[in-house]
Amino acid sequence: MHPDLLETDYLVIGAGAAAMAFVDTLLSESDATVLMVDRHAQPGGHWNDAYPFVRLHQPSACYGVNSRELGSGRKDASALGNGLYELASGTEILSYYEQVMNQQFLRSGRVRYYPMCDYIGDRTSDHRFVSLLSGREYRVQVRRKLVDATHARTQVPSTHPPKYRVASGVACVPPNDLPRIGQPCPAYVVVGSGKTGIDTCVWLLQNGVAPESIYWIMPKDAWLVDRANIQPGLEYFEQVVQSVAAQYDAIADATSLPDLFDRLEQSGQLLRIDPAVTPTAYRGATVSQAELGALRGIRHKVRLGHVQAIAPGRIELERGTLDVPTGALHVDCSARGLDGWDPVRVFDAERINLTLVSNNQPVFSAALIAYIECHLADNHEKNAYCEPVPTPRLPEDWIRIWASYMNNFVRWRADPGLTQWLGKSRLFLMTTVVRDLRPEDTERHALLHKLANARQRGVENLPRLMAMLT
Repeated sequence: MHPDLLETDYLVIGAGAAAMAFVDTLLSESDATVLMVDRHAQPGGHWNDAYPFVRLHQPSACYGVNSRELGSGRKDASALGNGLYELASGTEILSYYEQVMNQQFLRSGRVRYYPMCDYIGDRTSDHRFVSLLSGREYRVQVRRKLVDATHARTQVPSTHPPKYRVASGVACVPPNDLPRIGQPCPAYVVVGSGKTGIDTCVWLLQNGVAPESIYWIMPKDAWLVDRANIQPGLEYFEQVVQSVAAQYDAIADATSLPDLFDRLEQSGQLLRIDPAVTPTAYRGATVSQAELGALRGIRHKVRLGHVQAIAPGRIELERGTLDVPTGALHVDCSARGLDGWDPVRVFDAERINLTLVSNNQPVFSAALIAYIECHLADNHEKNAYCEPVPTPRLPEDWIRIWASYMNNFVRWRADPGLTQWLGKSRLFLMTTVVRDLRPEDTERHALLHKLANARQRGVENLPRLMAMLT
């Protein structure tokens, strides 16, 4: 049987957060038609597989797609939320993307969506996909470009089992199973110190688990971001602008990489869980000050490397062993999260690779790439605006990220059309901060001038700091 033939301007592999942001901007900036293919049953990508208590690590106001607000602008009233703006839950995010797809994309008549389908083409000229339910195969004639939205390669515990050995009789579950626990456990062993491990520890504490009942296995301590410094709206103007300026000042004044991180920590831009332990990772995770205090209250923090094996009452790690109470529940949070986003050319012949071109902002990056696709002429010019930004993993990635992002930002600001688009993009945090700023507010305009000066100083010192990484 020959595969069915479909035609479209853009074929998008994936219907996750980046793909949705790209298509939303493509629809608003062009007359193109789009065909989206995704393995999940509904849009939202890895949010379909995440644990039930997952939340964003950035304000809802700056996530999703440009054309539709996410959330209601509420403040976080939880005990650990510090009254900051809401972080959408996984359930809210999936509902949001379903509405975007059904009420906007499909209703436009320019988008066709094929869920539960796997792309099996070669990503160059042979474009095919197959239904995971019926086995029916489709061939696609792409008039303009293929858009690859699979570079994130997101790993979550429910789809990536632990790589260590788990003996028979040991209770080891992904965090997805935690809300289904029907009785108290003598101890909870959280394996992993990334965003998922942080979320799991916070959830346990919020639900009444005593800090002394939690054993937190932390292969690496990570630098964290203060959630209060990335808040939207004029209400947080001073804090956000001063925070960004402080980061530029640190770049401009640092004499070494240790000096850079000292300056970032002293100015409140980066946080650490244990003041006595120097972090060896940076993943961009955010915490409120209240959450940080709660995490510091967990007494059993285990820094003996990665888990090798778990037996009843005993855990083997790279640099030692740990005895835990019999009957402890082990919660595996060791999946690597954003495992991808390896730097690749964004515009590569007839393919667009959705990767990071901004500071740890996948959805904003994808929306901006769509704008560039619609308004610039050739791939060389487009790539000049879209230098790939590394995925945060190591502490030194902090400066690598800023170097790439600042290069991009200088180019964006030199383009009048793109500058105007940035001023309307709700996915760009600074847009939400300055949107309601009035011309007569001289003090706040003075802060923006100070920020611009700090940025220039940072740009001038960047090459010296980057040279220290080689």
